[in-house]
Amino acid sequence: MALPIGLQETAQVGMITMSSAWLNAEDDFADTFNDEVHEELRRCMWGTALINVRIHLDDLQRAGRLETLLNGDGKHHLSGTVEFVDPARNNRVLGRFPIRVSTSAQGRVGGLLGDRQMMVSEAFGRAVCEEAFGRNPRDPGPHNATRG
Repeated sequence: MALPIGLQETAQVGMITMSSAWLNAEDDFADTFNDEVHEELRRCMWGTALINVRIHLDDLQRAGRLETLLNGDGKHHLSGTVEFVDPARNNRVLGRFPIRVSTSAQGRVGGLLGDRQMMVSEAFGRAVCEEAFGRNPRDPGPHNATRG
């Protein structure tokens, strides 16, 4: 369910609410996820119409640190459903998208020392921007956890 064209240009991110079934993640995953997704959405939702975002995550798989050390790389995967809702209209759903991302563990060093939760959360936020608004919120480069 695509966002209305006018809303793609006027939306501003409000509250982000994350829900999930059981995920194999650290205790601070929800905080990291909300922070990273909010940061990405602020970069692609620059309008004035306050829109809340509800995200239900259904799968999280992170490359193991030992596996990444032995293999030289690995992949992190995250999938869920994103809904944009209008808080001024009794949380009417304005758009809904399934999102599935995979991102590299960034080699042996990134796999051992990198913040796996941040990497996959940032990639998820970027995918939401691309799917809902047709724009990448960041230029590729070393300032991104996922580099692109």
